[in-house]
Amino acid sequence: MTMKKVSIIGLGALGVLFGHHLSKKMGTEDLRIIADSDRILRYENDKLYSNGEPCHFHYVTPEEDCGPTDLLIVSVKYNGLKNAIESVKNHVGDDTIIISLLNGITSETIIGETYGMDKVLYCVAQGMDAVKVGNELTYEHMGMLCFGSREPGVISPQAKKLAEFFEQMDVPFEVDTDMYRRQWGKFMLNVGVNQTVAIYQSNYGEIQREGKARDMMIAAMREVIALSEKEGVHLTEKDLGYWLKVLGTLSPNGKPSMAQDVEAQRISEVELFAGTVIELGRKYQMPTPINQELYEKIKSMERQYSVQ
Repeated sequence: MTMKKVSIIGLGALGVLFGHHLSKKMGTEDLRIIADSDRILRYENDKLYSNGEPCHFHYVTPEEDCGPTDLLIVSVKYNGLKNAIESVKNHVGDDTIIISLLNGITSETIIGETYGMDKVLYCVAQGMDAVKVGNELTYEHMGMLCFGSREPGVISPQAKKLAEFFEQMDVPFEVDTDMYRRQWGKFMLNVGVNQTVAIYQSNYGEIQREGKARDMMIAAMREVIALSEKEGVHLTEKDLGYWLKVLGTLSPNGKPSMAQDVEAQRISEVELFAGTVIELGRKYQMPTPINQELYEKIKSMERQYSVQ
């Protein structure tokens, strides 16, 4: 049976990007954006724009009983995940497929603890250079969604069903038969790119060219490679090269979400990146000095927000 209804929670850059794209392909009430009443009022008053086009979304509150969805897309920030899991309960049914667009390597497990891992496909969003400032999203590259099962070598019925739907919706995608490894690769990229661009308060161009920023980024990524060996994932320099090529396709004027958070003086996802690396380093008694430095610098920047 084909998918007919989609629910999205979280209208950051990726929520707006894919929400706007799907809204032009689906019936208005078949795409549901979950948000509390205060957020809905703000969205309706201020409007949201994607590359200059107004977004026409159908909003529902968490309390609204509108029946289960076929596909639930979770695109909140990590610090909003717990509330999001509670807010989507009216949208999850026996046959709902859930994908998380969150960075890091933990959100699928956290969602699965509440709704069951049988409903969750591992997913990585990559290759987009979306920047959201206020109510306006801009991007040159839409990127793609890579998804699949946790177990290597398997293409599940849910993955096949989602692939068929995304084909119908013209959503760029790739089904990966080694998704956990892909997720660790994206985690490695985020650890390097997001944090380095944030402390340099710059953009992708800063780490696409040779220099101190790029050196720091790659050193942080190599700490993840070392830890992946202990976790049985076995990332290599070849993986590093692959993700650096992905990085090279992005608009040099774009910037990752953490850099956007620092600009807007919002608390970042540093715990998801350097925090996770440092914790794994302690677990395996491995030094992670670059991520320790990134962690301390970003935390120091965040402490300055309240005194400026």
